Amino acid sequence: MWDRVTYTGRDAAPWLADDPLRGLRVLAQEARPAGGAAVDQILIASGGAALLTAALLVLGWGHRSGRISVLARLAALAERGPGRGVPGWAALPATVAMLSLITALLGMYWDISLHISHGRDEGPLANIAHYPILIGLFGIFTAGVLAMVLPRGERPGAAAVRITRGWYAPAGGVLVVGAGFYALAGFPLDDLWHRIFGQDVTLWGPTHLMLIGGAGLSLIGMMILEREGRAAWDGPAGQAPTAAARYVRRGMHAGGLLIGLSVFQAEYDFGVPQFRLVHQPLLIALAAGCALVAARLWVGRGGALFAVLFYMLIRGGVSVAVGPAVIGELWASVPLYFAEALCVELAALALARRPLALGAAAGALIGTAGFGAEYAWSQVAFRLPWTTDILAEGMIMAVAGGVAGGLCGAMLAEGLEGRLPRPAVSRTAFAAALLGVAAAVANGLVIDVPRDVRATVTLTDVQGDAAHRTAHARVVFSSPGHPDGPAWAAITGWQGKGLHVEPLIKESGGVYRTSAPMPLHGQWKTLIRLHDGRSLAGVPLYLPADPAIGARELPAPQTFTREVQSERRILQRELKTGVPGWLWLACSSVVLACTLALVLALGWGVARVSRILRPEPAAPAGRERQGTGA
Repeated sequence: MWDRVTYTGRDAAPWLADDPLRGLRVLAQEARPAGGAAVDQILIASGGAALLTAALLVLGWGHRSGRISVLARLAALAERGPGRGVPGWAALPATVAMLSLITALLGMYWDISLHISHGRDEGPLANIAHYPILIGLFGIFTAGVLAMVLPRGERPGAAAVRITRGWYAPAGGVLVVGAGFYALAGFPLDDLWHRIFGQDVTLWGPTHLMLIGGAGLSLIGMMILEREGRAAWDGPAGQAPTAAARYVRRGMHAGGLLIGLSVFQAEYDFGVPQFRLVHQPLLIALAAGCALVAARLWVGRGGALFAVLFYMLIRGGVSVAVGPAVIGELWASVPLYFAEALCVELAALALARRPLALGAAAGALIGTAGFGAEYAWSQVAFRLPWTTDILAEGMIMAVAGGVAGGLCGAMLAEGLEGRLPRPAVSRTAFAAALLGVAAAVANGLVIDVPRDVRATVTLTDVQGDAAHRTAHARVVFSSPGHPDGPAWAAITGWQGKGLHVEPLIKESGGVYRTSAPMPLHGQWKTLIRLHDGRSLAGVPLYLPADPAIGARELPAPQTFTREVQSERRILQRELKTGVPGWLWLACSSVVLACTLALVLALGWGVARVSRILRPEPAAPAGRERQGTGA
């Protein structure tokens, strides 16, 4: 079979003799490790992280002991500038966190683009996109540490957490530290994961989700910190923020939460999803429900629309920066969210005084009307547009995500305002939302692969040079059990210094042809992808040799017949075989437990400020006074 064969010196030597250029290309691939980074790079990265952490600790100790005054001066400057209306211990961390999150977002999309177009790293320090990610994530952690160490000689609000006998830290700062540490821990754990299981070239690898989740969920900690700062501020009336400034600041926090939650969709944004298409409407609706309902209730009228405008500015700007016009990598499509924001604003006209009812109703609208709007947008903006195959199940998933997100967003906003429903109601709604999301995700993860299906491929070369070969293909599927019409069939070529995603054109039942020449040379990994309901299948067309994992080249002759198989075996060919299933389950369970601990800690923080801090008065801009009923 084509899958994996271990190389020996006898296998490789004829290649060097018969085709020196091919031999050099094979040897060059050995510079890209498939089972973890080189030890020297791990030591350098670990040493750098240790030095930065030590410097941060020294700075914090110096501030609290009175020996270093730089933090106090920076906090005072932030308090008079963009952080007006909150103490310096909340103003400075907010500025640091926002800049860090934008930096990390740029690095994440840049890194994803590089992995899609170029494949594995030669090492963690050889990937330039890792630097803004590390800087951004460390900046989030730093923002939390600053919030904890800046309050000296005072208790920063009634909701503060006691650290030592005379040291109290704001709850939001503690939570941002936890989220930042959780995200940073994803880097060394990712290397350990690759050493055990091989490279899982997917955004949804457990340790990859730690990086994304920690960064995105840190926004909730920042929102809690902002609320604590507002409650503790006792400055002169002349320094109080205007209603407009308060509106903008909160709208930016809500828009940042929308950005953070939307990063989970990145594989779909680039057009190389390795999971069922129904996950995309689920993720869009979940992000919209949580962030936009929270924005409408916490920011005020038009808050959901403002959050989407901020999202488009930052998220769209990152796509432009990473794309061909600036950095020169791949373009990532951007879900619109404007229709979802309108759904929330319309629902709020009738239900703004009943937050939980607003969350559920807005979520249902997001899952239906919002689903329809994103369906139309996908036809013009996404490499893989949604198909009629997902209309029923996709809308059900979107409604589940929208309602779950809407309930969480309503409780987040009400908790920040000090009007969270009684514990029996809020805990039940929170648990139901988490279980609903878990059930929807699990449903999307149930897949199968058609058996005894074969594809006969006939190639017509467009460019015959072996080093630059491209070709058209005619594909005939032949099997008694073969479904006549998959939801979508496409050619995907990636990791060859570019991305090629083109739909297959159906000629007749079981017969397809390519719509554009496909790459069959160099380091390109080119395959046919077939998605139909729960079926995720693929046919490898051309795969390069990969000595690091012991894989021979899979050539593409003019005519060949191959079995349809699990596309995961092709897309993630770097995964190790023979690893016990219980080990993967155990490691994934540890990551899941840490994730649940972070989510529950954030819920605790929201409940704490709601219980301890007094409700804030309504904003002057005609904002409704919400009740606490459902």
